[in-house]
Amino acid sequence: MDSVIIPTDRSGDIAFYLPFPVEVPYLVDVDKILFFSYPTQTFAAYENGILIYTGPTNMGRKKDQTPTGLFFTNWKAEETISTFDDEWKLLWNFNIENKKGVGFHQYDLPGYPASHSCLRLLEKDAKYLYKWADQWVLVDDENVKFKGTPVIVFGSYPFGKPKPWLQLVENPKALTIAESEIEKVTEPYLETILKEQEKRKKS
Repeated sequence: MDSVIIPTDRSGDIAFYLPFPVEVPYLVDVDKILFFSYPTQTFAAYENGILIYTGPTNMGRKKDQTPTGLFFTNWKAEETISTFDDEWKLLWNFNIENKKGVGFHQYDLPGYPASHSCLRLLEKDAKYLYKWADQWVLVDDENVKFKGTPVIVFGSYPFGKPKPWLQLVENPKALTIAESEIEKVTEPYLETILKEQEKRKKS
């Protein structure tokens, strides 16, 4: 049997209960960026360093782990069919890795990494990100003129070990993602992110 952890005070906005920081000054020059945390199974959207949206996600299972690193949103579709099983309908799908078919979309969240590499979301969250993120702009079928919104997938999940959030019973801040961690995972990619952002602005 699994466990359910309920905060004693539920009067605040969901952002105060999820692990991402509400502000990251390091991101002040980044117009839009989306983060997915593997260990906490949560995501966060920022605009110029301010958290504007956050929620839960379930990512790739041990056998089919979600790739980590920097990606950009590519194409989107309100409904598409999974490349793993043609009976699976993926709603509000936004692709981030075209060749591997990885994207974020609405699908059931069992509460742990269970997907075939994609990033599952609640329907309301999938709809929000579907409208919020930018698509790529193509020159032709083979070449990208402008990339979409940057997406960073980071961290690792302790497969085969107790679920990370069970630590919250002993330490309520066990899963907190510090501003410094966001800066650390972004720093290797910041130059690329700003370069691609400038290209789009000049279009």
